Amino acid sequence: MSVLVCIGLFLPFPFYCFLWTYPQIWVDFCGKGSDPCHRMAQVSHFLKILQFLAIFSVAHFSWPPWYCFLLFALGQFLNFRVYQLLGESGTYYGVRFGKNIPWVTEFPFGYIQDPQYVGSMLSLIACLCWVPFPYVLLWVLGYLFMMLVESKESAATRAKLLS
Repeated sequence: MSVLVCIGLFLPFPFYCFLWTYPQIWVDFCGKGSDPCHRMAQVSHFLKILQFLAIFSVAHFSWPPWYCFLLFALGQFLNFRVYQLLGESGTYYGVRFGKNIPWVTEFPFGYIQDPQYVGSMLSLIACLCWVPFPYVLLWVLGYLFMMLVESKESAATRAKLLS
């Protein structure tokens, strides 16, 4: 396994963990008049590009089996649905940054625990026909780690938005 590829794949997870654990530092860093969720989304998109560049460097493309299309479509549907229901602020830790995010019970919430991470993992599993297993496993372990981190949320550690 290439160390650089592994670093590229795992890069976002320390960032997410830090923001989840110390949200006030991020809110303060973003400053007044800046939306910490939008800033997080911007950094996350940049990190996602680095992940894709890393994974493409070890991928070998061929026509995938039919079930890869199904897994990928289901995974992306879950991701799309989560973003559709939560929006940018709900998806990018708005509740941790002191925003009032309404509780959502529509599908997939209430039916699937952590639907965005489940969707992401399904999409990654669909890529096993192109990407060597150890790299997919590392990325999936990153999502499982974040599921564990985010399961331990305390209202006492939420940030206060700067006004």
